Amino acid sequence: MTITTSELKKGQTILLDGEMYKIMEWSHNKQGRGSANVRLQLKNVRNGANTERTFMAGSKFEDVRLERRPAQFMYADGNEYHFMDSETYEQFTISPAVLGNAPNFMRENDTVDLLMFRNEPIDLDLPTSVVLEVTRTEPGLQGDRSTAGTKPATLETGLVTQVPLFVSTGDRIKVDTRDGKYLERA
Repeated sequence: MTITTSELKKGQTILLDGEMYKIMEWSHNKQGRGSANVRLQLKNVRNGANTERTFMAGSKFEDVRLERRPAQFMYADGNEYHFMDSETYEQFTISPAVLGNAPNFMRENDTVDLLMFRNEPIDLDLPTSVVLEVTRTEPGLQGDRSTAGTKPATLETGLVTQVPLFVSTGDRIKVDTRDGKYLERA
């Protein structure tokens, strides 16, 4: 199925020059007398390389239809992440280039949605937020300051994020998977 530049949106996957790209950002530019352009920031789905391309408004692209499949994250060993399809119990590995920053928000035995293209896992669809346990943080000391203070905290997945001073080791917190920021105590 082909789509035009007016139908593009962030997070969509398109086929371009025989490669699959995920649209990370896009902007529409119209300058004076010239024709409009669409600037796309793209991430190669297979190798994780980022690129920026500009196209004339009205350009056509092949839309990639992805199949959503639930899978259980089993474990990581070195440079590979092992998953099991929740329906067929088939096991497979995915490279870190495909997952991006998703491992920061996945624990062993968590169920996630894999996006598949022709039975090949190409991306992971995470929920907007996840609840993780704080494994290490310093005690917070409230001093003379006019704004709320923050401190670094290491979470059970290894992610380090800034949390309010009242959060302590062992607390469970909700974290935004889009930017890794603290949302609230869980």
